[in-house]
Amino acid sequence: MRNNNAYNRRRFLKLGSAIAAASAFSRTATADEWPRDKVIRAIIPFNAGASIDILGRLIADPLSQQLGQAIVIENRGGAGGTLGALQVARATPDGYTLLITSSNHSVAPAIYPNLAYDTANDFAGVALFGTVPNVLLVAASSGIRTAEDLVAKAKSENVTFSSSGVGSASHWAAERFRISAGFKATHVPYRGGLESLTEVIAGRIDFCCIGVPPAIPFIKEGRALPLLSISLRRSASLPNVKTSIEAGYKDSDYTFWNGLLAPAKTPRPIVERLHAKVTSVLAMPEIQKKLEVQGVEPSPVTPTEYDAQIRREIAENARIAKEAGL
Repeated sequence: MRNNNAYNRRRFLKLGSAIAAASAFSRTATADEWPRDKVIRAIIPFNAGASIDILGRLIADPLSQQLGQAIVIENRGGAGGTLGALQVARATPDGYTLLITSSNHSVAPAIYPNLAYDTANDFAGVALFGTVPNVLLVAASSGIRTAEDLVAKAKSENVTFSSSGVGSASHWAAERFRISAGFKATHVPYRGGLESLTEVIAGRIDFCCIGVPPAIPFIKEGRALPLLSISLRRSASLPNVKTSIEAGYKDSDYTFWNGLLAPAKTPRPIVERLHAKVTSVLAMPEIQKKLEVQGVEPSPVTPTEYDAQIRREIAENARIAKEAGL
């Protein structure tokens, strides 16, 4: 009986080892063969026409050519981008379902505390397409000429600021500046960035923080005055405008990024290959010109650095939401 038991245990251990080896081989083979003759779905968690939709499509076409496989864009808007993100979080992690999104991704946990997915642990960072600086704007007719003027006004009377919606980049950038500068203000959200900007120009709203591209025409026309760039680096489009950090407002910068994520358990070789191909696309002169038109500035990071950045942002955004009373 003892001999039989020992023999059975040895057979069981050998069988277990064989299964584990086969499983590892299967994962490796899948990663090496990816992408096979199967369409890649890229979910954009916002409606068609949104800035991330335009940018995602701009990148997806040459990326498809690089991979030799079709990439189909699917817009799944709603709930601040969380509905589309949930679809990717629950997808099979085989490299055939991806998420094209923005920094709204790391804001979501602070706005929606009961998310059906884990923003930090259910996704794997693949590649950043780049960042878009936000600029602090007032109407040229407002009489305000510096950020210090705006802060002084805000500390003596009630001021308002507009955004393209709760949790949007324009909302978060303004909150970061407001909290750093130490003043209170009333948030007035609108349906889009252009509408929020025109309300400032018209004098009905005191200030806004908006992406540089839509702001440039109004600045050139002399209708909007840029006070600061709410970013770590000066905008290439507005090189003479100081950053809020340079102006002495600690922790006031806001990084509005756009990039590519995958489900968390996607095999690492697939993530690395995707990263390399996206990096190759971003290096194309014609793509760089198109990104420049969209106001997107290079911000290369590795997948590991991308994951770490998202985790830092989640913690920081939770702090901002608490301080802002959201």
